Parts: sequence; structure tokens; C-alpha cells
Amino acid sequence: MKYLIYISTLLITAMTFAQNETLFEQGNTLYNEGNYEAAITKYENILDNGKHSAELYFNLGNAHYKLNHIAPSIYYYEKALLLDPNDQELKNNIGFARNMTIDAIETVPEVGFSKFEKNISKSMTFEQWGISAIVLVVLFMILFLTYYFAYSSMRKRLAFIGSTASLLLAIVALALAFHNYSLVKNDRPAIVFAQETQVKSEPNLRSNEAFVLHEGTKVQVLDTVNKWKKIRLADGKTGWIPQDDIKLLNNF
Repeated sequence: MKYLIYISTLLITAMTFAQNETLFEQGNTLYNEGNYEAAITKYENILDNGKHSAELYFNLGNAHYKLNHIAPSIYYYEKALLLDPNDQELKNNIGFARNMTIDAIETVPEVGFSKFEKNISKSMTFEQWGISAIVLVVLFMILFLTYYFAYSSMRKRLAFIGSTASLLLAIVALALAFHNYSLVKNDRPAIVFAQETQVKSEPNLRSNEAFVLHEGTKVQVLDTVNKWKKIRLADGKTGWIPQDDIKLLNNF
């Protein structure tokens, strides 16, 4: 019975993969023919099947861009960037899409140690930093044992220096691992989908208007209260926006 379930699962997986490949090819054909709406439908069918990829989101972004759909094009380009942050063509296309947005928001540059720490932390993933810390701890143990059992004063000195350096680097790697985890956990980007929305000073309709945003603008979600999201812009301004007016990018 167990083998039958396993075989059935493999067959279903293979059939779904084949179906997604067919839908993707059909979508590409429709896109090349200029039938962008139909192409979007094919690509969305793949998403409905639970398939996600940078290439799929990139094509969805292209199709929406051709139809001048500002928010969806930026949204799908941004999702593609999350999966493939080094794709230069993707970066170029999202630059074109951002030119269609109304809101001109200047990014506050990070400076000093905070920027340095963030860049170092994001140079590897949480798992990679964790593995590095484990390797360094193992190296520390080997060098410490070498120091303990060595007879030569030169070997003892070198082993001591090496073990101390390995331990310090392991602590640094562990700290960077947790810093990276914190950055990823607190990173909740979203795209404004409402054509125009009033951002409030408090999470209710009676509060004062803080500022106005338009579709396609990227925000960072900080908090949730009922059906309101607290957001922060790249220039540091914060406010509350109805949750239906934005779409989170990290939802796959």
C-alpha cells in the first residue's frame, strides 16, 4: 500500500510538471503573439498549481508591463528579484517599470558601521553563516587539542593563536547568522496596488491623512492592526494603510 501511494505521488508530480511546462510554453507563445492577457492567464494557472520561479514571475512582469499595468508589473518583477537578485535584464526591466510610478521617494542612504554590518551579514545566508560557525568551532577544537598535546613551544604558540582566532571568528559568524536571520524576518516589502490611497497617521479612517501614495510604490510593512498595515517608505516616513491596498512580496 505504501509503495502504491509513493508511485501515485510520483505520477501526480510528473503530470503536474508536464502540465506546467505546457502552460508555460503556451503562455510564451501567446506573449510573442501580442496576446498578453491570455499569456497572463496561462502563467497564473502555473501559480495556481503551486509552481514558483524567477522566470515565471519575470514573464508575468513583462506581460503586465506591456499592458501598462504599473503595480502588477513591478510586483512580479520584485518577486522575480527575490528569487534571482543578480539577473541584470530583470533589474533593467524593473527600472523601466518604476519609471511609470507617480511617487518620487528618495532613499535615505545607510552609512557607517550599520551599513557595513548589513552588507557583511547579507553576503551569505543564515544557513551559510551557521555552517561557517560550526566549521570554525571544529577547527578551534582541533587547534586547541594540538596546543594541549604539542611539545614544541613554536607549535603551542601557533596552535594557541590559531585556536583563539578560530573561536573569535566562530563568535562573529554566529552573530552575523542571527543578524541575517533578523534582517530576513523583519524584511516585509510590499507593493501598493490601489491607484491612489490615503496613508493615515493612525489605523482608522477618522485619523489625519499623513500622505498619499499611488500604485507601484514599494513600502516596508512594520506592523498589523486589524485590517491596517503600518508601513515605512524608503525616505523614512511612516503611516497606516488599508491592508487591501497593498500586496506583500514575500508570500509565495
